[in-house]
Amino acid sequence: MYVTPEQIQAAGKANVEAILSIATTQFAAIEKLAGLNANAVKAAFEDSIANARALAGAKDVQEFVNLQSTFAQPAIEKAIAYSKSVYEVATQTNAELTKVAERRVAEWNENFAALLEKAAKNAPAGSDVALTAAKQMIAAANSAYDNFTKVAKQATEIAEANVAAATETVKSLASKAKKVA
Repeated sequence: MYVTPEQIQAAGKANVEAILSIATTQFAAIEKLAGLNANAVKAAFEDSIANARALAGAKDVQEFVNLQSTFAQPAIEKAIAYSKSVYEVATQTNAELTKVAERRVAEWNENFAALLEKAAKNAPAGSDVALTAAKQMIAAANSAYDNFTKVAKQATEIAEANVAAATETVKSLASKAKKVA
């Protein structure tokens, strides 16, 4: 029933691996977002230059107004694409962090179950009730965690559907606005 130095070392190593996995996932997400932002800024700058040149070359007010109205649609489409990319990075990162958390919870459950089994073997007579209560508590906690995970996944699916619907709505509104102009 005693904790050995090897067990302490294994637990420490598992914790370090989990922390490094989380840090790696976060760094990858930050790197992706930085790339997205750099590309968006570069594209916006290039578009601004092209738009300014086009406006400077306008021969009359009508052409100037028409040019301005044509700039809105590509800008909206790029903003939608950027938003979707950011959302995808966030979703991927969330999925990876969830996997790390699920692995750690599973490991903790296994370790605690093994500890209870050792305690049951070395427990004095009459402690069956306490061990049974502890096992039921673990089962209830696992059930609650499973329910929480299912609800979180459902919420993610609903959010993804809402993002897709909002994207389509913005696209259709932008298309209608273009037709009106």
